Parts: sequence; C-alpha cells; structure tokens
Amino acid sequence: MKPTAFRRPTASASRTSTARTLLAAGIVAGLALTTACTKSEDSSSTSDKSSSSQADSKQVVASPSTGSGPTCTIGRYGGKKLDLGSATVGFSQSEKEANPFRIAETASIKDEAKKRGVKLLTANAQSQFSKQISDVQDLIAKGADLLVIAPLNSDGWEPVLRAAAARHIPIVTVDRKINATACKDYVSFIGSDFTEQGKRAADQMIEATGGKGEIAILLGAAGNNVTTERTKGFEDRVKEKAPGLKVVFRQTGDFAREKGQSVTENLIQSKPGIKGIYAENDEMGLGAVNALKGAGKKPGDVKIVTIDGTRNAVQGIVDGWIYGVIESNPRFGPLAFSTLDTFTKGSAVSQDIVIQDTSYGKANASSDLGKAY
Repeated sequence: MKPTAFRRPTASASRTSTARTLLAAGIVAGLALTTACTKSEDSSSTSDKSSSSQADSKQVVASPSTGSGPTCTIGRYGGKKLDLGSATVGFSQSEKEANPFRIAETASIKDEAKKRGVKLLTANAQSQFSKQISDVQDLIAKGADLLVIAPLNSDGWEPVLRAAAARHIPIVTVDRKINATACKDYVSFIGSDFTEQGKRAADQMIEATGGKGEIAILLGAAGNNVTTERTKGFEDRVKEKAPGLKVVFRQTGDFAREKGQSVTENLIQSKPGIKGIYAENDEMGLGAVNALKGAGKKPGDVKIVTIDGTRNAVQGIVDGWIYGVIESNPRFGPLAFSTLDTFTKGSAVSQDIVIQDTSYGKANASSDLGKAY
C-alpha cells in the first residue's frame, strides 16, 4: 500500500542560513556509512581497495554535534510519518556518467537502496537541464514518494517544486544546492563546503608557487553554486595570503576533460609563462595535463591544483603532473537515505548537512590512492 501522502503547512520556513550545520539529534550517532567506489573511465584505473581504505573513504559530517543550525521536521514541512522500506525513492542524476564523480555517486545511491530493500527509480539528465526537469516530473508521475536530486543548475526548479508540492513529496538535494527555501520547497541539502574547498585549493597553489606568478582558473559549469563558491573561496584566499599571485586567465571548462584540455591549449598559447592552473574539478585538471603533455611540458612545469579526489587525479600527483587535490566525496547514498529515514520517522534533520573532505598531496598520494574513487 502506498504510504500516506504528506500535507504541507501554509506557514513558510526560513531559508537555510549556515554553511556548516549538521545532522539533527534524531539521526543515530555512529551510523555506519558504507562506500561505493567504482572504476573510472580510464583503463589505468582499478576498483580494488582494501577494506580499511573503504572504511576510511566514507562520508562523515564535518563537525559531529547535534541541533546546531536550522533543522526540518515533518511538523514544519507538513505530513505524516512513513516507512522508508515501503516507499519508492526517485533519484535524478544530472550529468553523463563518464565522470568518475557521477559514476561513484550513482553507484552509492543504488547500493544503499539495495542494501535497505528500497524501491529505487533512476534517471540521468545527460547534462541537459531541460531533460532533468522532465526527468524529475516523470519520476513523480511514476509514483516516487521521496526524491533525491543531484541538480545540474541551481535555478529554474519551480516546475519540479510545484509538482512535488502538489503530491507532498519530500526532496533532498545532494552535491549542489537549488535556489529555493529549505524546509518548504525541499527538506535538506547534503554536500561539501565549496567555499572552503576553494580556500584549501588556494593554500595548495600558494605553497606550490611560492605565492608569486601568474595563474589561471578553469571554471566549472555556469549556473550552479559549486562553481560560484569554489571560485570565490580560491580568489578570496589568494588576495588575502598571496597578493603576488595574479589570476590572469579565467575560462569555463564545464567540468569536462575535453573542454579543460582545449581551454588549456588556448591558455598555453596566450599565456606561455603561466605558473599554475586551478581546475575546479579533476576532469578539467586531467584535461589540462593532456594539453601540457601535448605542448611538450614536463611534470611540474605548471603547478596544477584540482578538486574531487578521483583515482586518476591522485595518480597524477604520484606521477608529478598534479600538485594537489582537494577531495569532494561523492558517496552520498548512506547519508541521503539515513536523512530520509530519520525525517520520515518524524525526527528532525538539518537543513544543511555539510560533509568533511580530505585532501591529497605528494606526502599521501601513494599511500591513500586506494581511498580515491
């Protein structure tokens, strides 16, 4: 039997306001989060990992404390309790699963649904925002009681929010935010502190370059909070700590390897003295490596710092082509489902669930390669 529908209260909830709030008291402390690591698109990658590496690579909340920051409950969102085990969950993936981040993310959602015995409906927007909107509407039409969405863009979600509200369907977003009101339009966002990622990438770039010289930024895709916040964090930290480091080139690589390569090829022609490249994801950074190889550069001639933590990027550190990588952990399955389970049982969950990310450099790239995805 289909679970009892939710009813939304008329009072509006406040917009989420803190960047680092955590799981609320209802979430069971010490939840065991399993990982779902998969092979990347390169044949050089391997999915073999030790059990200790798998345990170490799980998602954890950034600062384990309860009740800090805005939370959401059924009473505020509207509706009645339901059993997650008898519900249908719809998952909307945003991008083509050639990117190791997306491969690992989808695998993690599927693995956790299977582990819990939850019926899961999936869709992939293939990097087309209009398709993602129709995908989610289709998931709703097929009977999804709950939604997990990895948004391609942050804006433009009104059609989906209206359709979900009409059927009282709770929504959790992962890895990117939507510009809407938490605990009104959606329940929670689960993801990294992207501004902090940018700051940490800047620290690595400052270390790599000595804080002087001309550097470039390969921007992520436009229209989402990840690109905006990773850029801001990086540029603010550079201005604060290394005024002698000048950003002289900014161009989007759309989070794609081929685009990152072509942009870097243009960069090398227009700025032959470039000292460093900050790529806002690993795929663009690996594209930059291909461009540098094609131009006859040697490992380390241009310092590259990236964000994600894919197996190939961490191997790039081992090989000398990449200086450092800030992790952005894609294994959302356990945390997304535990959040939905807690919420649908009637307990509070945080509106912002910020995860803790590690980093890779010369000192730990070889030893921690098994933790990458």
